[in-house]
Amino acid sequence: MNAEQHVPPFRFKGFSDFWEQRKLSDLAMFNPRLELPDSFQYVDLESVSGTELINHRTETKSSAPSRAQRLAKKGDIFYQTVRPYQKNNYLYEKSDDDYVFSTGYAQLRPYEDGYFLFSRLQENGFVSTVLDHSTGTSYPAINSNDLAKLEIMVPLNLNEQQAIGKLFRHIDNAIALHQHKLAKLKELKKGYLQKLFPQNGETVPEFRFKGYSDAWEKRKLGELANIRRGASPRPIKSKKWFSQTSQVGWIRISDVTEQNGRIHQVEQHLSDAGQKKTLVLKSKHLLLSIAATVGKPVQNYIQVGVHDGFIVFMDPKFDLDFMFYFLEKYRPNWARFGQPGSQININSELVRDLVVSIPTVHEQDAVAQFIITLDNLIAATQCKLDLLKKLKKGYLQKMFC
Repeated sequence: MNAEQHVPPFRFKGFSDFWEQRKLSDLAMFNPRLELPDSFQYVDLESVSGTELINHRTETKSSAPSRAQRLAKKGDIFYQTVRPYQKNNYLYEKSDDDYVFSTGYAQLRPYEDGYFLFSRLQENGFVSTVLDHSTGTSYPAINSNDLAKLEIMVPLNLNEQQAIGKLFRHIDNAIALHQHKLAKLKELKKGYLQKLFPQNGETVPEFRFKGYSDAWEKRKLGELANIRRGASPRPIKSKKWFSQTSQVGWIRISDVTEQNGRIHQVEQHLSDAGQKKTLVLKSKHLLLSIAATVGKPVQNYIQVGVHDGFIVFMDPKFDLDFMFYFLEKYRPNWARFGQPGSQININSELVRDLVVSIPTVHEQDAVAQFIITLDNLIAATQCKLDLLKKLKKGYLQKMFC
């Protein structure tokens, strides 16, 4: 290792000493043994997501699983030893003395700056090293003794460790803040979806905007739109159907995810021959996924041909955004059309026969615009969260060696 490799690419001003290679066992006490309290909060491997503690449950010595062994003390690091690539690791900073973690975590009690060490263990290079020393393929795991023997580069200057730890603490706090804000916004939207549309048997919703008082009209979707299914050229993998120079896209099931129901771009494009084999949309349309992301409404904003895994609402007599949100709220109800253990089957007739409650066009627009505002807040918060995660990833690569 040459001298350049003994320092990270980015350092705070005032630090110039080389970093040194140390075993984790030199940096922290592993799995300290303490007597468990009679009753405690148990944290298993599903209770930590990312760096957040999302769940715990009350247990007693007599009822607890045998894996409940790691009694937490403020400042302890709990490192997931099973499937470490998930990076579900937790720095315990509570003052409570009754949290007990599963032996699926290695418990590290740092001798120096805990947040520096915690951040170092999250870095992808270290995770790769852990995987290299893990056993198993489907569920790779490393035992605590082998983890303790792994070596990392660290600054011997405690002030530099603290400066780095402080930076990552600030970033992690910002990430946690935006994650909580995002979760609250999603819950708020979920609540409004329930209140802005009539419940079963009701003719009006629980919440209405000022100026609207008429009962909503019950209509079949088939009366409100020409409902058609997409069509896929056969054989679907033939290259003659596709052309990257074409302006007409090809919307497939894989273009729709649980997070993305609005299509502004697609990966594949249809050739002239391919366009003749499917249903081509030339403007904004509402679609419904009937495969994979079953029952998910989709807003398409570009010129595309439509895969046969979608139903399209042609010539609609409703506000597209309003119906998009109604179908989003209604989505769990499609499950009743599937047999236990089988995939839900949504065909065109089921959609045509679905009875919906619908208000005037003006009220439809008011409902849609309100939820769009919430969606925009959700999207903006998600964007900030993604940027913060990207920032952290960059610093993890540049501030360690």
